[in-house]
This record gives sequence, structure tokens and C-alpha cells, in this order.
Amino acid sequence: MFENLGKRLDAIFRKLRGMGTVSETNIRDAVRDVRMALLEADVNFKVVKQFAQTVTERSIGQEVLKSITPGQQFIKIVYDALVEAMGGQAKPPEFDPNKTNIVLLLGLQGSGKTTFAGKLARRMGKQGFKPMLAACDVHRAAAVHQLQVVGRQVGVPVFGSADTKDACAIGREAIAEAERQGYTLVIVDTAGRLHIDEVKMDELTALKLAMHPTYSFLVADAMTGQDAVNSAARFHEAIGIDGVCLTKLDGDARGGAALSISQVIGKPIVFVGIGEKPDDLELFHPDRMAQRILGMGDVLTLVEKAQETFDAEQALEMQRKLRKQTFTLADFLTQMRQVKKMGPFADLLKYIPGLAGQIPAEAVDEKEFARIEAIISSMTPLEREMPHIMDASRKRRVAAGSGTDVVEVNSLLKQFEESKKILRRFMGMAGMFGTGGGGAHGPLGHGTGKRKKKKHR
Repeated sequence: MFENLGKRLDAIFRKLRGMGTVSETNIRDAVRDVRMALLEADVNFKVVKQFAQTVTERSIGQEVLKSITPGQQFIKIVYDALVEAMGGQAKPPEFDPNKTNIVLLLGLQGSGKTTFAGKLARRMGKQGFKPMLAACDVHRAAAVHQLQVVGRQVGVPVFGSADTKDACAIGREAIAEAERQGYTLVIVDTAGRLHIDEVKMDELTALKLAMHPTYSFLVADAMTGQDAVNSAARFHEAIGIDGVCLTKLDGDARGGAALSISQVIGKPIVFVGIGEKPDDLELFHPDRMAQRILGMGDVLTLVEKAQETFDAEQALEMQRKLRKQTFTLADFLTQMRQVKKMGPFADLLKYIPGLAGQIPAEAVDEKEFARIEAIISSMTPLEREMPHIMDASRKRRVAAGSGTDVVEVNSLLKQFEESKKILRRFMGMAGMFGTGGGGAHGPLGHGTGKRKKKKHR
């Protein structure tokens, strides 16, 4: 996401950082380049105009011109302006766990409402709520069946029937059923619109009046850019929305919708879809997104992913072993498998400061995990516990058993020794050890094998 914009901004900043001192002309030239980069990223022209004005006013005649690091100061001003443009702070929905909360999903056809409904149900279920999906799309063929499929994928019941064509009646019955059975969250999937149709918009208005939703969210496809912004404005004008949920943000290399929509309609982006899996839904943090755009990484989101994946008791046991120097190759394999659960390695790189945007995804060999697993699995239990006993004969046997060569076995053993230190720091960063410390690299930065063509492991 934001790949094109990030590259353009990085080139602008590198040029400015290379200057010992800067003039007002240098600043104005840099702002002009930033403005062009934003326009090429399909950001709303009014938002770009305000953005450029803000950055110019904060840069000219202030700390940038007098600073000994003008490039860094300018980047900080651009960062602050990006955060402001995207809404300032995260706006998580506030649900009451002691009553039935209702979320009404609105949007154009194809924006991803049904899939988003399942992701939201999955997320809120993990937070202790008891969700139910309500099928109020009475126009599209097989809409109820599609929602039922999504419901089964995330383990959430679906209320609705293909035989009923009254969306308001379904909505009211869904609420009554939820209250009877103690569901604390009803997520309502509605009919999408091919365009802003006044008759069908009236139907959505009636549905909102009938259900009195806790939140009305517009679900918009981030890849449609300014079309998403325009539809959000029209939906808000016709029905009234409380926030926007952007889908397919992981596939949007420009980022125009994410950078425009909050400023244009005055409502926050609440959630973003960052993949196809049920768990690929994130609360939208403007500050973290600005860090990703500027190649600064996103350590906090990486920590949250680690906390969701790593078992706390197991992590404490790992810490004990690391401190007593009894951490083995079997433990290393266990940790590696847990890192894999956090997502593709190439995707995790964008969260790491210093690596975000620097290593192309195609340079990462995802098969390296499988090779490491094969090597360790080919060792005897004793060899995993005491890797120092690995002599030339043992290495040849393990290489033959794992389909690798002795060079790769030696490389793994070396990486293992390096990773003992890095793993401890990463686990501390994730809050699992309670050390409160931690670096920004974790076990993800240990791939420094001898084979040049496989640097990133």
C-alpha cells in the first residue's frame, strides 16, 4: 500500500537531506514536488491544496531554515500534516457489552461489504462480543447465501431469508432475535448500489430509521480512489454515516482515498482491510499509516501482531531458556513457526524501521522457512539440543536428509547463534517477557547467510 507515493516522497526527502542548509526557494520546490506526488497518488485536489499550504506555512521562516538538519525537520512537518489529513487519531468504535449494538454497513456494489461484515464479526468476537450477521440485501441474487458462507468461515450465525424482500422487516426481526439470544453485536449487510440511486437510498434511510444503529459505516474500496471519496460524500449527505471502512487497502499503491476521505466528509476512517483472510482487518491509525508512507516502519502494529500470535506462557519459558542459555534449535523452530503465523515475511518487512520500503518483496525467499524447518527436522533430538556436536559427518547426513547442502546447514547453525540475542530482544519488544525493552528488528532481521542470492531470510 502507498508504494508509489512512498517512493516519490523518499526521493524528495533524499534530495533535501543532502543539503547542508536550505533556502526558502528549496522549501517551496520541495513542497511543489510533494504536491505533485500527492496529485499523482489520486489525492483530492482540495486536500492537496490545504496540505501544501500547511507544510509551506510551517516550514518557511521557522525551524526548518535555521535547523542543522533541515531535511529531517521538513520530513517531520510532512509527517504531521499527513497525520492531520487522515484524521489525527484512531477512532475505535465504542460498543456497550451489556446491550445489543447494531452496525449498519452501507456502500456501492462490489465495495466488499459482505466480506468486511465477516472480518468485523471475527474481530469483535475476539474482543468478547457475541456477534450475529443480518442479511438485509434483498435485491442481489444469492446475497443471503454469500453472507451465510462468510458466517460459516468466521463461526458467526446469519439471520435472514432469501424468501423475504422487506429489508426493514428482516432488520427488526434480526434485532429481536439477537436480544432474545443474547447477541451483543448485530452487523447488517445491505444491498449495494451501482450508483447513487435515490429510490434505493430511500430504502437505506428507512432501514436506518427502523434499526437505530449504534454506528452506520460506509464500506468503500480503497482502489477506486476518488470514486470512493465521492460516494462517501453522497452517502453521508443522503443517509448520514459515522465513519468509513476502507477495503483492499493492501492493493492500493497510490493511497488517494485514505489520504482524502476523512478531510472531504469530516468523518474518520475506522477500519482498513489489508488482505483476504478473515483476520486481515486493522483499526486505522493515522500516525502509523503516515509512518508507513514515509518508510519509517510501524513497530506498534508489529508488536500487536506478535501479541496476538505468540503464546504468553510459551514466551516466558523461552525467556527463561534464553537467560539460562538453554535455548535449543527445537525452540528456535517453534519460534520461527509462530513468526510465520504473523503473515508472509515480505509483508512483515514494511513494519520494521530501516527495512520498510527498502527491500522489495520479490527479494525475500519465502521458501527459506521451509528449508530451515527441513534442516532442523532432519537432526536427531540430541543434535537439536546440543548443536555444537554437529561435526562434518553429522552435517552431511542432515544435508542429505533435508535436501540441502552442508553450506546451508553451516549457515543455519551460525544464524541460530545470532538469533538467540535477536529473539530475546524481539520478544521483549512484544511485551511477552515483561522486560519493557526491545529493538525494532526481532527475529525478522537475522537472514545473513553465506549464500549471496539469499540474503533475506
